[in-house]
Amino acid sequence: MRSMVFFASLLGAAAIAVAAQAETIQVMVDRLVYTPAEVDAKVGDEIQWINKDGLVHTATVKGGWEVNLPAKKSGRLLLQEPGSFDYICRYHPNMKGRITVRP
Repeated sequence: MRSMVFFASLLGAAAIAVAAQAETIQVMVDRLVYTPAEVDAKVGDEIQWINKDGLVHTATVKGGWEVNLPAKKSGRLLLQEPGSFDYICRYHPNMKGRITVRP
């Protein structure tokens, strides 16, 4: 019984340690530019785009996901798979960014 309690405690501590490693990475949207334009992250991290412009934007991966970014607001995306993802604003395709997600 005592070893089961220890094992359960160990598992709980491991779960907390994994959750604590996830980060929120901020990308500013200002004057039609994503800053930073390139982000390195890991699975489980979250990207938060903060739109400082008075225009609506998106963070859109063609054939993939899209995050709406209302004017003067923010949007978030939880990174769930590894890979490199180039994204644009659907309304302003000259706005470009890249997220590289490690396992």
